[in-house]
Amino acid sequence: MAWNEPGGDNKDPWSGKGGDQGPPDLDEVVKKMQDKLGGLFGGKGGGNGGNSGSSPISGPGGAKGIIALVVVGLVILIAFKSFYTVAPAERGVVLRFGAYHEVTQPGLNFLVPLVDDVIKVNVDQILSFPSKETMLTKDENIVDIELTVQFRVQDPVDYLFQDRDPTKTIHDVTETALRETIGKSKLDFILTEGRGSIADDIKRRIQELISFYKTGLEVTSVNTQPAKPPEQVKSAFDDAIKAREDKTRQENQAEAYANDVVPRARGAAARITAAASAYKQKVIAEAEGETSRFLAVLKQYEKAPQVTRQRLYLETVEQVMENTNKVIMDVKAGNSLMYLPIDKLIEQRTQTNNSNSNATRQASPLSTPADTILREDNRTRRVR
Repeated sequence: MAWNEPGGDNKDPWSGKGGDQGPPDLDEVVKKMQDKLGGLFGGKGGGNGGNSGSSPISGPGGAKGIIALVVVGLVILIAFKSFYTVAPAERGVVLRFGAYHEVTQPGLNFLVPLVDDVIKVNVDQILSFPSKETMLTKDENIVDIELTVQFRVQDPVDYLFQDRDPTKTIHDVTETALRETIGKSKLDFILTEGRGSIADDIKRRIQELISFYKTGLEVTSVNTQPAKPPEQVKSAFDDAIKAREDKTRQENQAEAYANDVVPRARGAAARITAAASAYKQKVIAEAEGETSRFLAVLKQYEKAPQVTRQRLYLETVEQVMENTNKVIMDVKAGNSLMYLPIDKLIEQRTQTNNSNSNATRQASPLSTPADTILREDNRTRRVR
């Protein structure tokens, strides 16, 4: 059974009277609350009859209580708003009356409430954006360049107040630096060994421009992808690259061949030069010897021309007959010719000497017909 129905034992929580079955009096509830607040802040309660002389809020004590409550609330609010923390990766830019005042470091910092405002800027976070452009090279070729630029905030004040949109500025500056750098380079350099140096040049140029515009940003790195020609001419560029690789390979082979052949050729040239020098010295010495011999013969010839002439003749005949195996002699006393088988005589003498060399090493050799003939020939020459 509900408390406000007949038979509910008059258990109305909103009524101070046990037997009153009507709804609670709102004015009475408000009055009770006013009495409690008045007692809290030094006012006088009006009792249960509601016949007090004045309201606690309109009285002097109630006004002071409200003022005190407001003051306490303001003090708490000011204390709460007077301190703020800056993270290690951040810097706090303090604005006083809307104008820049100072930059605060990480940690707990103080500001004047309702006067100062703080903008926290992350200076350690690395931001990046890609860029892909089609550029014209110095030698009037078209190439596609793709790169990624990484940057961070270096100066929070310039980042917030000197440039309206630093992010857009660095995008535009990147395109400018890329166009300038590629426009000063040739296609072969861009496609081969120039990738690293081009990235460094682009980074340096971007930093110069964003520093000039005071964006407060710092470029940390520029990563370039391998440059590629446009799809329309890719096959022609592939052929050119293959030809360049073939050229490099052939140059390496030629260099290896030169490194092998040139030292050997130099050695052969040095050897030939040394042999020529030795031959030169030999010819000069022989010529000088012949000259000396001729001069000596000339002196003897001047003394005895006939004897010297005969001597020269015999020496010449001797030199000629050394290489002759057969000699035919014309004997003036008769009509017969004398045949001397010198080769047989020399062979017989050699065999005889070989057979008797061990037994008669200390004795004088036996005379042979060849020796007799040679002795007779020598005797004849001396007689003549």
